[in-house]
Order: sequence, then structure tokens, then C-alpha cells
Amino acid sequence: MKWSFALTLATSVWLAGCAVPGTTPSDTPSDDNAPAVSSVPPSYGDMPSVAVTELPSTAVASLDAPTDIWDRIRRGYAMPDLDNDLVRKHEEWYASRPDYIGRMVERSRMYIFHIVEELELRGMPTELALLPYIESAFNPQAVSSARAAGMWQFMPATGRDFELTQNILRDDRRDVIDSTRAALDYLQMLHTMFGDWHLALAAYNWGQGSVKRAIERNQAAGLPTGYMDLKMPAETQNYVPKLQAVKNIIARPQAFSTVLPVIENHPFFDTVDITRDMDVEVAARLAEVRLEDFKALNPSQRKPVIFAAGTPQVLLPWENAATFKKNLAATPTDSLASWTAWVASSTQPSREVASRFGMSEEDFREMNNIPRGMIIKSGSTVLVRRSNGAAAAVADHVVNNAQLAYTPEIVLRRTTVRARKGDSIARLAARYDLPASTVAGWNKKRTNTRLKHGQRVVVYLPVRAAAAAARDGVAAGKKRSSRSTTAKSKSKSSGKKSSRKSTAKSTSKSSAKKSTTKSTKKTKSSSKKK
Repeated sequence: MKWSFALTLATSVWLAGCAVPGTTPSDTPSDDNAPAVSSVPPSYGDMPSVAVTELPSTAVASLDAPTDIWDRIRRGYAMPDLDNDLVRKHEEWYASRPDYIGRMVERSRMYIFHIVEELELRGMPTELALLPYIESAFNPQAVSSARAAGMWQFMPATGRDFELTQNILRDDRRDVIDSTRAALDYLQMLHTMFGDWHLALAAYNWGQGSVKRAIERNQAAGLPTGYMDLKMPAETQNYVPKLQAVKNIIARPQAFSTVLPVIENHPFFDTVDITRDMDVEVAARLAEVRLEDFKALNPSQRKPVIFAAGTPQVLLPWENAATFKKNLAATPTDSLASWTAWVASSTQPSREVASRFGMSEEDFREMNNIPRGMIIKSGSTVLVRRSNGAAAAVADHVVNNAQLAYTPEIVLRRTTVRARKGDSIARLAARYDLPASTVAGWNKKRTNTRLKHGQRVVVYLPVRAAAAAARDGVAAGKKRSSRSTTAKSKSKSSGKKSSRKSTAKSTSKSSAKKSTTKSTKKTKSSSKKK
């Protein structure tokens, strides 16, 4: 029995040793001059063999850690320098405005470490971390006159090309992590396209198609195709010189009598997962940070509530991430959000939707930026008060496709219009784009009823149309009144003329009689004398 147990144990040990692939210690080479490529273990089954090699590199890594973020950026400068009068002009401009530089740098404190990290991971020049100073002064809420938004200033169409969601609930062009990812993707694509960082930056500002056409024009004319050789708009001509000026000031601040505020070479924020919808104010309170700071780290939110389906992570100051998690765990889930998203199933006036969710119409319109006198179109997503029975989280297809459309509300007004010559109920109804049967019902007549010229007819029209119809009716009334007055004055005038003529005739007759009488008297007198 003991012999059988010992044999079984020995067999198990032997099988365990066979299950481990590789070589035994005695097979391992002891040559100290062995190459950097490790030996490839034999393949077993369908597993492919993997060669492990040491990547060649000519760069010498500094053993000293960067003292701050500026030191780290300087070490990663890799773009060719530009040196011309435009660069010196912008150096003077920035150096003469220390307050402006101070404000920009203070805003960048939250974001620049993350950008430098991403650039280094991609092997891109670290001076590109300074580009938001030129684009937006590191303001994630910046919006240009051309509707470019965020610290990287993405146009709406370009943002969609790089998967930056834009709807009524959030605008990812302002999101710190997503917009940085998209901007670096875009810059890498442009650098691959043009093979030159200066031309890539020109395309980022002016558009890749514009830069390509400018290069083709120069090629056709036998001219150089470098950044300074192309004919470009003034903004693009100054774009790289501005970046070069900031780069020079960061590289040698003493030369420009500039003191750079210290920014530690340490992450400013941490990401925290959220699984339930949450008010922005609640999230800031749980993290124990100021509301302004929370919004600065999460600038993509356009409403006072964060929907977990669209924003599964929030950014918090590094030291406050753990605080947020601890406080969230101790908070009842039904007290996290006071707002939810609701999709209109039909076109409805805003007052009806507001009443349905226990809100005043004024509060509802203000929350959803709906102008007065508008009705909400079917399929629109609006923010409403969350009830106790509301779903725990709004569905992702609602959050990621939220759009709002509205149209003016049509208010009808009772209006009296006048029939024109030859009008019937049907003809008059067609003039105002109304059903003939409806107009006939309003006036208790048949649709084929003939109308007298100027006859009054009742219709119900939209307010603006009613006002116009009323003006037409007044004008028609004045016209008829004018005609009547004219006719009366003509009649009076004719009567006066007739009276004058009869008076003249009677006067003539009277004169004739007097003349005859005088003649008779003279005849009698002369006969007496004889």
C-alpha cells in the first residue's frame, strides 16, 4: 500500500514538471554577452510563437525627473523652429501682457498635464500642448464667430468627423479628454498627409483642402511649397508664428522678462465612473469641490444633470476622487438626480408638457431654452422634473441622440372679411386656405352660396393672417365709402348746376317781361303826344 502511494506521488510530480513549457535551469545559457533578443520558446498546440525584441532608440533619456510641467514640455520640443518678423512681433505682444499670460496659464493648470501625457504616448512634439493657448487661451467654453467650440476649437462638422457628440444635453467638443483625443488624432492625420508639422498646423487652422490647393498652385508656378511660401489668409499666416512665440517664451522666460507660474509635473484630475444619473450640483457636493471647478473639469455638460449613459465618467481634482466615491456610497440613489429626459410622442404646446410634470411654463421654457409662443415638435427631447417613479437612468439612445425642435404656436382669431365681386363661400375659403365646408359652417351657409360684393363673412384665421385680413377689410370698407361719398357729391353738384340753370332761365324771362312792359309804356306815351 505504501509502495503504491509512493509510486502515485512520483508520477504526479513528473507530470507537473512536463506541464511547464520552457527549458530546465541546466539548459539556460550563462553567456553574459547574450544578444538582446530572447530565445523563442517552442510552440505548443495552436499558440503562435512571439519574438520579444528590444526596440532600437537613438534618444538618450534624462535620468533627472522634470522639475515642473514647463521643463517636461521643453524636453519634448521636436518641431523645427520658425524665425521671422512675425514671430518677433508676437513675442513682443505676449511678453508685454504678463496679466494675459497669467490668466491663460492659470486656466491651463487643470488640463495641460493630461495633454503632455497624451503627446508623449503618441510620440508627438510636446510644443503642441501649447496650441490651445493660441486657439482658445485654454478656455473650454470658448466659441468663435464661426461656431468653433472648446479649447481645441472644433467646428461642428469636424467634431462629428472625429466622433465628438453634439446635442442639447452635451457638446463633446468641450470635453477635456474627448476633444484632446480628437485634436491629436486630427493633427497626426494632417502630419501624415503633408509630412510637415508647420503645414499640418496650417491645415488645422485653414482646412486641409485649402492647404492642398495652395501647395498645388505653387507647384504649378514652380514655387517652393513651405509654410512661409504659400499664399494664405492673414490668420493662418500668423498661426504658426504665434505658436513659435509662445514656445520661445516657455523655453526662455528670462529672455522675455516673463515669470511662468509653477505647474507641477503631476496629474491635476482623476476620472471617476458614474452609473446613475446625477445633478451637477450633487456631484460637486459629493466631491467637496466648488461648483465652478467641477464645471471647469466637466465643461461638456449643457444641462444641470449628468446622464450616465452618455457621460459614464466625470473628472475630479486628484485629491477629491476618493472623497467623491466615499460620499457617493453613503448617499441614497433616489436623491442623486432631480431632472430626467423625456421624449415628446406628439407635437404639444410647452404649457401642456410643463403641467404634465408639475412645472410652471416659465420654468420649463427657461430650462429647455424654448422661446415664448412655441410648440414642441414630436420626437423632441426635453428636460423635466424627475418623479419618484422615473427610471433609474435615461437610456443611451435617448441621451446620445437628444434633439429639440419647435415651431410657432398657431393662435386663431375670429375675423370678419368682406366678399369680393363674384365671390362664393368656396372661393373666399380658398383665398384664405380654409376648407369651404368649415367656412360655410361658421356662417350657416352652403359652400356654393353666392356672395354680394362687400358682404361680411366670418372666418377664424391665425393672428397674423387675421390682422392682415382685417386691414384688407378696413381698406375695402374705406374704398366703398369713398365711392359712395364721391357719388353723393356728384349728385349734389349736379343739383346745384341744375338750380343755377333754372334760376338763370327765370331771370332771363323776368328781364324779358320787364323789357316788354317798358316798351308798351313808351308806345302809349308817344301816342298821347301825337
